[in-house]
Amino acid sequence: MKASQTLADNLQLVLTDLIELQLQGKQAHWNIVGANFRDLHLQLDELVAAAREFADETAERMRALHALPDGRSSTIAASTRLEQFPAGLTKTKDAVKLITDRLERTVQTMRDVHDEVDAEDPTTADLLHAFIARLEQLAWMISAEIMSANASVADPQEA
Repeated sequence: MKASQTLADNLQLVLTDLIELQLQGKQAHWNIVGANFRDLHLQLDELVAAAREFADETAERMRALHALPDGRSSTIAASTRLEQFPAGLTKTKDAVKLITDRLERTVQTMRDVHDEVDAEDPTTADLLHAFIARLEQLAWMISAEIMSANASVADPQEA
């Protein structure tokens, strides 16, 4: 099977956000300070590993479909849907919120392209399903670092 331009473009969007998520996860990992530092530091490594693996699977799937992935830094910076991570030291509580937001944005990109991907290539949509499930799990686990026992299920970041 050869990917249409639409399928290639949709997978490029996913790839871009996964690479950016990986980079931002490391930025946070290196620069967090405060309560629960060690736990979050280790969780961020899990996130980075997952994002890296998913980016590689996406790029390799693109090549299997005769599409060309573009992971150049200029492409990632110009086309990611993720907001830039702040420079400097970041309190763990702030980092949890920032990273959870980026995880949710990355998942939203996958959900945004899902139906078009599924219509053309259900096998690739299956990859997206697995990525979404793991990234949502990571978002829940990371956000739980600052979740209050009184937080609503709808907004777990309430303090």
